[in-house]
Amino acid sequence: MKDIVRIKNGYKYTENGWTRINVKGTPYEIGFAHGYLMSKELREIMKMLKFSTSNTYGVSFDILSSVIYDVHAVIVKENFPDIYEELVGIVAGASRAGFKEITIQMLFYWNCSLSIGPMLTTINETIDNSIFLKQKYGHIFYKDITKDGGSKDKCTAFISVGDWSKDGKIVCAHNTYDDFIEGQYFNVLLYICPKKGQSFIMQTAPGQVSSGSDYYITDNGFIVTETTIGGFNKYVMNYPAFCIIRKAVQFSKTLDDYIEILKDGNSGDYANSWLIGDTKKNIIMRIEMGLNYINVEKKKNGYFIGFNAPYDDRIRNLECDNTGFYDIRRHQGARRVRLEQLMKQHKGRIDVKIGQSILADHYDVYLNKINPCSRTCCAHYELDAREFMSQADRPLPFQPRGVTDGIVSDSTMASSMGLSAIWGSSCGTAFVAEDFFNRHPQWDDQKPYVKDRLSEPWTFFSCKRIKNVRKTRRKKYTRRRK
Repeated sequence: MKDIVRIKNGYKYTENGWTRINVKGTPYEIGFAHGYLMSKELREIMKMLKFSTSNTYGVSFDILSSVIYDVHAVIVKENFPDIYEELVGIVAGASRAGFKEITIQMLFYWNCSLSIGPMLTTINETIDNSIFLKQKYGHIFYKDITKDGGSKDKCTAFISVGDWSKDGKIVCAHNTYDDFIEGQYFNVLLYICPKKGQSFIMQTAPGQVSSGSDYYITDNGFIVTETTIGGFNKYVMNYPAFCIIRKAVQFSKTLDDYIEILKDGNSGDYANSWLIGDTKKNIIMRIEMGLNYINVEKKKNGYFIGFNAPYDDRIRNLECDNTGFYDIRRHQGARRVRLEQLMKQHKGRIDVKIGQSILADHYDVYLNKINPCSRTCCAHYELDAREFMSQADRPLPFQPRGVTDGIVSDSTMASSMGLSAIWGSSCGTAFVAEDFFNRHPQWDDQKPYVKDRLSEPWTFFSCKRIKNVRKTRRKKYTRRRK
């Protein structure tokens, strides 16, 4: 028996740490239902962002969210009007539910969070090229804001098919690595049924219109995930990544559609190794998406793994800093080795259950022992003293960062847009914030914002109609727009 909250065009319920939401309708209606159902969580997220923005970039959230909006809003309005309308709907819905302080600028910042770091490496050039931006912000940025080492490393993933999978069909698994302060909010499984394009379910956070952690299943049979390319350092001002990704998932009808849409307007702000499975044709694909270089491979028999470094020599050497591809002291090199071992070990038997065990794996190939740390598939940076760091700035010892979830699906589950998911570490280990901050007081400034994640079970979710659900309350509203 599940408690469910319903409003027009949407409903939500919670189960084992996850919030399941269904929304449908026009872009505005989808956004309104989303924002209304997630108003409380959005208020909490914006409070967190006020701290993390200044702490990360040295610029206030109010200023930087205004900059991000002024830089990107016109691009989104002109090229992705439905996405802009959905964002407007989220703001209206959250405001109607009580979070009246929310603004479109705040929401743009949250959705552009993947693009902010790269964008700020060229912020002065962007401002200088616009009379409006120069008059408004020319006095704020004395230099481009850069972070050594390029883009962050996130996620572990694999996708298999043919002789490697138990039934010969597709199996796809992914877990998210993130700083706990932001990653703790990506416990939403959101199903969107739009008027145009494909329906889909995605893992996401309140207020986001694309996944942000990137696991999608579409009603036309695609499973889509990725792992970031760490250390990527190329960027040009073009379309923001969240818009490109959402368009690809909602409107792609073939694997080649994904390639073309992800390439169109690519800024280099979210360089990834995309792993995509066509469950109807039983084909898997990897797109290594740099900026100037893109590498595509397809297989009917085999697998691809994701570990935050590219195989493509051009991307790795010409567009990245120190990817850790060969370095098993680093989590990229260590997981490349371990994932290859695990795929070969389980050849012919890979299914959802084995996918779960791979995501939960704690074997450290550098020390050759079970050792939950940053190098393992189920990464625990919060437990890692980083004695063997080869890159001192990414990440730091005992950083509150690591795996925050696990998701596995296969062709059979995907036929009902279903998946198996665990919230928290893929291994099920609980994170208790008070215990962590007592042990590592250097991170005390994050203490007011970081929450516990309890030990939860793997749980199956599907987009089929939910039966035997008790309605706890039904909210009514009349649509009103300013």
